[in-house]
Amino acid sequence: MTTDPRLAADAGLALPVTDPVLADRLAVRLVKVEQQLAEHVRSRAPFITEAASHLMEAGGRRFRPLLVLLAAEAGETPDSDEVVRAACVVELTHLASLYHDDVMDEAALRRGADSANARWDNHIAILTGDFLFSKSSELTAALGADAVLVQANTFTRLVEGQILETVEPGPGEDPLGHYLDVVAGKTGALIATSARYGAHFGGASREVEEALTTYGEIVGAAFQLGDDILDVASDSTASGKTPGTDLRQGVPTLPVLMARASTDPADARLLELLDSDLGDDALHAEALALLRRHPAMDAARAYVVARAEEAKALLGVLPHGPVRAALEAFADVVATRSG
Repeated sequence: MTTDPRLAADAGLALPVTDPVLADRLAVRLVKVEQQLAEHVRSRAPFITEAASHLMEAGGRRFRPLLVLLAAEAGETPDSDEVVRAACVVELTHLASLYHDDVMDEAALRRGADSANARWDNHIAILTGDFLFSKSSELTAALGADAVLVQANTFTRLVEGQILETVEPGPGEDPLGHYLDVVAGKTGALIATSARYGAHFGGASREVEEALTTYGEIVGAAFQLGDDILDVASDSTASGKTPGTDLRQGVPTLPVLMARASTDPADARLLELLDSDLGDDALHAEALALLRRHPAMDAARAYVVARAEEAKALLGVLPHGPVRAALEAFADVVATRSG
């Protein structure tokens, strides 16, 4: 089905682009990405097409391909076919990882719809993820050898992050450092590549490409860490999410790990709760209340703000204008959303 570009332009973007001309330009190009994604997930077997289209049709903000398109605006050829192809590469890679994530997490829902493993089974979900990874690799090959190497390195880091998430830190290893490595691999790596691809295929200078790659790495990981804070601090009425979900499931997050590092005797009860089964509603509520009041929350927020400022400082290689303003605004969103 063909989408009217005017409808896309009115739909809003996942990034805070306030310049109307730039926003319209990105929205129209994002329509091209959507149209090509629908073609790239097709297989000669209708069932595979159905499974591969499942999560894509469930929605999503298309944040990564949009970052490709925005970063391309820093160069001389932002409307090149290679930019759109690269945007498809990162989104297919992201979608593939979601299929695998849902199997690992035994998730029943994704984007408000049944996960692939719930709708079919784990085997179908895993193989569908593999199919999408292979499609992204086919597209990457068309972008040239340099892009293939970037994609291979990104895929390595993404998988490493997923594996590290399932294992405990080694003897003498800092648990917080271990967790930050997980976030850098699972989240930061692909967002960094999104910015790199956009700058590179948009014709930006090498200096700009490297700066935007590092920007993507930092701001992408910081966005995930902001989610960690929101999991504790958010009001379910305002956020639409159940507060303390990660806490209940025993998932290590930035504020929890910072709280665990405390040696203050006054934190004994919180540390005891963090080591207990928080499936019990009363214990979960007590732990959530203690954690919300703990200095670790402010420390976590300060860490995310510092990372966002670090990302913004890298944008000095860009001239002042709508593109730089949009990238700075996204870093500001990352810094303030956890406040």
